[in-house]
Amino acid sequence: MSTVEKDEVEASRAPLMEHLIELRQRLMLVIGFLLVAFIGAFLVSNVLYEWLLLPYRDAAAVTRGVPVEELDLTANFFAPLEFFFVRLKLALVAAVIVIFPVIAWQVYGFVAPGLYNNERGAFLPFMVLSPGLFGLGVAFVYFIVLPMVMRFSLGQEQVGAETGLSIELLLNVSDYMNLITTLMLVFGISFQMPILMMLLAKAGIVRSQTMLKGWRFAVVGIALFAAFATPPDPVSQILLGGALLLLYFLSIGAMKFMEPKEDVESDS
Repeated sequence: MSTVEKDEVEASRAPLMEHLIELRQRLMLVIGFLLVAFIGAFLVSNVLYEWLLLPYRDAAAVTRGVPVEELDLTANFFAPLEFFFVRLKLALVAAVIVIFPVIAWQVYGFVAPGLYNNERGAFLPFMVLSPGLFGLGVAFVYFIVLPMVMRFSLGQEQVGAETGLSIELLLNVSDYMNLITTLMLVFGISFQMPILMMLLAKAGIVRSQTMLKGWRFAVVGIALFAAFATPPDPVSQILLGGALLLLYFLSIGAMKFMEPKEDVESDS
């Protein structure tokens, strides 16, 4: 370790109490933003829930062959306070999504003093990229995954021409909310994979060629993760697995630019 690096480490040291005080301050700041965002989201939670129902409405129009304006759809709850708690959960999830950039920035602000100057410059772009990838995962669920899941579910409906009995989807507000929140959080977190892979490459822990050679194991691992992390429906599992596999190979390409120069030169 050079003298300059030793000086940087010494300058970045602080008593344990100062670290704990700083951590508390940053946690309180995050909680403050979360509380404000939660209250704001709860005030418009009815509108938010109606917005989340749009993929269900559009899928029903396509599956049943009925124009949207002629549909007669309802979302049901079966306990007096069920929809109230659904609104609370929706407000909390919406608040976390909204303040995710604040969380990422506070994480960077806490760990940055312990990094060298060059490490800070390398780490900061990833913290900026992280909220964008999380938002991309959430958008992927709303515009692609959820409509396909709803079409698949509504496709199971049957009209009993011979018996006169019909099988029809009766949407429950809690079940629908649990499905959406699970998918959005799983996809949002899973879309952080490129950041993890590029950070490992930047640190010289993993090389792109190693990840490329092990693509078969990655396919198996992604398939198992998609099977356990998503609700038990084949559509969301296939879409999550396909998206992660695409991100995996794109991340390998990005890793080539993040690897230390000596590794790049030795590969050539």
